[in-house]
Amino acid sequence: MKPYRKGYSVGFLCIVFTNLFAVITPLVLKFGIEDLQQGVTASKIAYYSGIIVIIALFAGIFRYFMRRVIVSVSRRIEFDMRIRYFAHLQVLSPSFYNRQQTGDLMTRATSDIEAVRMVFGPAVMYSVDTLLTAAFALSVMFALSVPLTLTVLTLAPILSTLIYFLAKNILRFSLQVQERYSDLNAMIQEHLSGVRVVRSYCQEDPEKELFHSLNNKYFKANMKLVKIQAMLFPLFYSIFGVGMALILYMGGRAIISGTISLGDFVAYSAYVSMLAWPVMAIGWILNMIQRGSASMRRIVRIMDIKPEISDQVAGGQLRDIIGNIRFENVTFSYPDTDTDVLEKIDLDIPAGSSLGIVGYVGSGKTTLLSLIPRLYEVSSGKILIDDVPVEEIPLDVLRKELAIVPQDSFLFSDKLERNVLFADREYEEGDLLKYASASGIDEDVKEFPDGYDVWVGERGITLSGGQKQRTSLARALSAEPKILLLDDCFSAVDTSTEADVINNISSLLKGKTILIVAHRISTLQWADQIIVLHEGKITERGNHDKLLKIKGKYAELYHKQLLEAELR
Repeated sequence: MKPYRKGYSVGFLCIVFTNLFAVITPLVLKFGIEDLQQGVTASKIAYYSGIIVIIALFAGIFRYFMRRVIVSVSRRIEFDMRIRYFAHLQVLSPSFYNRQQTGDLMTRATSDIEAVRMVFGPAVMYSVDTLLTAAFALSVMFALSVPLTLTVLTLAPILSTLIYFLAKNILRFSLQVQERYSDLNAMIQEHLSGVRVVRSYCQEDPEKELFHSLNNKYFKANMKLVKIQAMLFPLFYSIFGVGMALILYMGGRAIISGTISLGDFVAYSAYVSMLAWPVMAIGWILNMIQRGSASMRRIVRIMDIKPEISDQVAGGQLRDIIGNIRFENVTFSYPDTDTDVLEKIDLDIPAGSSLGIVGYVGSGKTTLLSLIPRLYEVSSGKILIDDVPVEEIPLDVLRKELAIVPQDSFLFSDKLERNVLFADREYEEGDLLKYASASGIDEDVKEFPDGYDVWVGERGITLSGGQKQRTSLARALSAEPKILLLDDCFSAVDTSTEADVINNISSLLKGKTILIVAHRISTLQWADQIIVLHEGKITERGNHDKLLKIKGKYAELYHKQLLEAELR
């Protein structure tokens, strides 16, 4: 709320004037009735009616601006919260996303933030409004009749007890509702993403049962909340009704005894009626605040998570990367595990050279690439780029000069053109064709009716596996990085297409440091040096010819693949 002090101040001022005009109306009734008791005339009725209309008009104008200003401020706060929340998600480490469900994060970004907005908008606005209404009305009520006002206030302890009880339960059940809603969202998101798998294994009915179970839990949590909420208005209305009955009884006796005038009693009854809104609004405000409080707790849980990876040295000295990479006795194990995925890795990759990495599944190839852009931190040892530890290089500098092409290519639901030029927002005409031709995707695009304007479905579902990989390669090339990390990015294309692509991109790779992971030896044999990873350790290293002479795992894999090719 702090940045919007001015907006709230204007809004609160409008609330003050709204209530000032509202509190004047019963006084006009009082004086009008007393005057009419002296003699009823058309001019008197017109006069007092006109005053009431004018007062109502001004009160309505200020109420309009009260709502417009404060609700507008709450929308800006909602906007700011979403921006901050999304920005925070952008800097959290991959390990966070390994543990967290996407649907749950989406719920916090949508319905939870909306519930918090209701607190900063309507709840704040009506809290101030009801407090001022009660304060103004009670002040005049005391002036009109102290005994009657004290009688009304005897109901306050009952009201306070009810508020405490209801608030406690609304908070508890609101938190349960949001948690169940997150579970439901997470299931729907996963089901829709994996709908083809579900259908392939004929699991529609079990998935329906799972959805029914989660939906039922969400329904039951909501019903518990509804039962509490349903008590709010009847209880407060009943208390208000009791208060009005007491006023009528005691006020009527006071009029008979002559201790209060008819005008005072009518005005007093009007002020009691004005208190009906604060009494009724307490329940509504209470509900909004407790739901918002539960949602805020869920948002804060995420916002309080510190990024595991951040700039460790403020304003790191290295601002321009050349591309020398060195691993010094690097060991790594994933968080919450005791098994070393990589063990005592020593590597020296000169700038502009290429390193091929081969090994069986689970040998640590992808993990090794992930350590260079600091997607994970090394457990021990050091990784240096241009003789500077990666921890001392600003993340924006480090990652801007790196591009990764993963085996599991991710494309956005957007035009193919925007996917290729994702990293190059201000591209020049001709860049698109250059990168697409080099990656080999251009020939496929020529067959598309809309060319590069074709809409790529969610996660690139409208493209084949090979097309997605080549699009991802074009995207990486468009970033023009100093260091290019290729993680088995030719696994979905045939050897002929792979050879063409490698030949096409060779000119674009000159002067760049390349690390390429592959299962096919044909993908690696052009590399300046090749390492064989086995159970997290480097067991062989050298160029293609040298490794064949060693007659180790590399040579064994090479001859096996040759035999497979001949059999095909």
